[in-house]
Amino acid sequence: MTEPTSAEASGEGVRGSQANTGNKLQAKSVLTKIAAFVAERNIPFLVCSIGMIVMLLWAGKFKMTAPGAEGIVPLVSNSPLTSFQFKVFGPYLLGDMIGATEWTAAILLIIGYFKPKAGILAGIILVGMFFTTSSMLITTPDDTIVFHGMHYMNNLGLFLFKDIISFGVAFYLITYYGGKAMLAENQR
Repeated sequence: MTEPTSAEASGEGVRGSQANTGNKLQAKSVLTKIAAFVAERNIPFLVCSIGMIVMLLWAGKFKMTAPGAEGIVPLVSNSPLTSFQFKVFGPYLLGDMIGATEWTAAILLIIGYFKPKAGILAGIILVGMFFTTSSMLITTPDDTIVFHGMHYMNNLGLFLFKDIISFGVAFYLITYYGGKAMLAENQR
């Protein structure tokens, strides 16, 4: 019998979910040892959270520039979820607002490392943001090309499609930070 790993003890990861049921699983095959290695080091969370933070800070700052604000015009002006904001605020103020929202979420994710409820709030903001931008894949014209009768996503379509993946990462971050917050609440 082996000692529980840090991931098991904290209730994180694949192996941690088994620890909560009282089953002590041990990785035996090469593939399960790789999975255990990844889970014990919390690699999915680190890659998702650090990647999201970098993307939000970088993209948020870019949206606060003239080229960044002008670049989102075809996206926000064709979306029923954002076109009214575009009409009210114009591209530059709206770009600043979107950029500030992205920076706020990034900062909350960083704070979430120490105060998990801030990470939950960041995840909720990101779910709303990426739901909105994912819907633009449907509403934005010219995001596909036709080649030999088949529709393919062009660069714009692929740019928008990454937000569907980010939408899923946002939910993952909510559950990760939520697990940390619940653990802290139950240890008081």
